[in-house]
Amino acid sequence: MSVPTIGIIAGNGIYPETFIAAARKKVPGVKLVVAGFHGETTPELEELVEAMEWFRVGQLGAVIKFFKKQGASQAIMVGQIAPRNLFDLRPDMRTLMMLAKVKERNAETLFGAVANELQKDGIELMNATTHLEDLLPEPGHVCGPKLKKRAIEDAEFGFRTAKETSRMDIGQSVVVRHGTVLAVEAFEGTNACIKRGGELGRGKSCTLAKVSKPKQDFRFDVPCLGALTIQACYDAGVQVIACEAHKTLILGRDEVEKLCDERGITIIALED
Repeated sequence: MSVPTIGIIAGNGIYPETFIAAARKKVPGVKLVVAGFHGETTPELEELVEAMEWFRVGQLGAVIKFFKKQGASQAIMVGQIAPRNLFDLRPDMRTLMMLAKVKERNAETLFGAVANELQKDGIELMNATTHLEDLLPEPGHVCGPKLKKRAIEDAEFGFRTAKETSRMDIGQSVVVRHGTVLAVEAFEGTNACIKRGGELGRGKSCTLAKVSKPKQDFRFDVPCLGALTIQACYDAGVQVIACEAHKTLILGRDEVEKLCDERGITIIALED
């Protein structure tokens, strides 16, 4: 059985290097090639893969051409692109043609269109959790101090609320305190939502709930928690994080657990 070549569409953060390490471990001999983006992707990834080229956001045709040249039959999206860069698109002709066919432009439709374009050239877009299944938490207490009943109730309330906002495609995170919704994530991203919620909750006893969308396409936009999220919660006075069991990636797990213990922050995984 031949070893596949995987094309990595790499955004920012530690997600890309986490995937690279996991793929090397689980698929010996795999060839990995990276499409990096200016101002987003960590340059050090070049030392970890067989080939890497740089693009601007929106150069889909060029990315596909690079992957085909390298013999990639599979691709994966790992790491975020900062919202500000989505307004600085430099679309090539293939991207323009793709956008012309998309009537309702949101993350799901746009990334779904990207997946279709890849498929046209024989490149399968894999789930963004591929080879990372051991980073998806089981239901229950994950790390940090044990929670009292009131805190668990707030976590469950926030989780239900976030499920509703995600169903309406508003945002996948909310901050709550004592049964009151303080902030709902929108285009600004999770960390800005955490900061706003913490300010409104006066930096005390706040809970962040972060979930997946109903029928979420896990080829892209997988909920993630990492060290930066923990630090943002600490700075804002968020003491509990309720994530979704089996559907949230905890990146840099050892560092996350260490920070939670040091900062007194609890992560609990709930099921829908």
